[in-house]
Amino acid sequence: MSKDLLNISVNIAGRSYRMKVPPNEEKIVRDAANMINNKIAEYQQSYDANDRQDYLAMVTLLYTTEYLKKESAQETISDVVQQSIVDIETELEEIDTSS
Repeated sequence: MSKDLLNISVNIAGRSYRMKVPPNEEKIVRDAANMINNKIAEYQQSYDANDRQDYLAMVTLLYTTEYLKKESAQETISDVVQQSIVDIETELEEIDTSS
């Protein structure tokens, strides 16, 4: 399996990180690093922080919060869909037994 991984290097907040990733995830990892760097640059213009670690913490908090909100929304949607399926099955059973 490790033979199928690519060795890549990404730069985040001025530091290089070597990683092994599946070929189909290389673009996603690079895009994620670019998003992080862009958000850090945006925060550097808007906020006065002591060092890059502060900006990294702010970006981590932002993206983790967004992820958790989307995950929660997805769970809500899944619950609604699942309940709708149960309701439809119940109605179909009622139709079947009344026929």
